[in-house]
Amino acid sequence: MILADTSIIIGYLKGASGLPYKKFDDILENNIPFGISNVMYQEVLQGAKTEKEFNQLKEYLQTITFYDVREGMRSYEEAALKYVKCRKAGITIRSSIDLIIVQTAIENNLYLLHNDNDFINISKVIKELKLYK
Repeated sequence: MILADTSIIIGYLKGASGLPYKKFDDILENNIPFGISNVMYQEVLQGAKTEKEFNQLKEYLQTITFYDVREGMRSYEEAALKYVKCRKAGITIRSSIDLIIVQTAIENNLYLLHNDNDFINISKVIKELKLYK
């Protein structure tokens, strides 16, 4: 199972090209199960330029499987600890949401498909994170 990051969903919908989007094409063409997280849902929706676009995105996204952290407050503590570990290793993560996405992927045993260098940097420290190759 794959967790498709916001960077993939937004780029794909805008017609972006490159290897990450080719991988997403392959996922769609081969009916490989994928989903998004609740925070990704919000990120994609807030990028809408109009209410009409917002409603179209909402309708499409609601056809996709949703994943969330599984351990409530403990999950957020773990995400924060991952930030601390990355910072200790000399890596500063720009978005706390990325760490919640990482935690969601780990807790749901998902491979993360992304187009965001922060995830590559996080994976250097957080070995449980499985990036989709």
